[in-house]
Amino acid sequence: MERMSSGRTDIPLTAQGEQEAQALGEGLRAITFSRVFTSPRQRARHTCALVGMGAVANIEPDLVEWDYGEYEGQRSVDIRTQRPGWNLFHDGCPHGESPSDVSDRADRLIAQLRALQGNIAVFSHGHFGRVLAARWIGLPVRHAQHFLLSTASVSILGYEHNSANESVITLWNAVSTTTADLGRALHARNNEATARTPLV
Repeated sequence: MERMSSGRTDIPLTAQGEQEAQALGEGLRAITFSRVFTSPRQRARHTCALVGMGAVANIEPDLVEWDYGEYEGQRSVDIRTQRPGWNLFHDGCPHGESPSDVSDRADRLIAQLRALQGNIAVFSHGHFGRVLAARWIGLPVRHAQHFLLSTASVSILGYEHNSANESVITLWNAVSTTTADLGRALHARNNEATARTPLV
């Protein structure tokens, strides 16, 4: 079942989301992170806390979900009955954020992350996480529609040959990740690890 769009609405983490976050923590706690950032929305902050990083996390406003404007609380299928052919990543949302707005926000965050050293844990939301990945490797926002994300999944954005000029996606949408799996991925390259938070 398709979820309703929740950008501005600060809804809590569901019981299922809490279970997924706790399972996610088992694979992340053994990894050393130099910095931790989370969206200010309570579902992201709660996920961060359940994973075990809440005490060291910094609130980062640029990690909030796409602002859906007039489409807040609606499902994509319902929006398309009123606006056939609508696509979030192409069209954005009236009185909310356009693709250009979200792209600029992602680019601003990426510039901040690139200036840091070590593994960085980032707790965000579904649609913005997809844009962040697309922009990390230099793609326009419209390509983010092809990067599906599950709730409480882990993705790793990093560099080939430890070069900031060679941005790559090392791991994407891993929903069942062990400490060993993450350790191998993080050891392979100098990465920034993005710990996904449920979009509910």
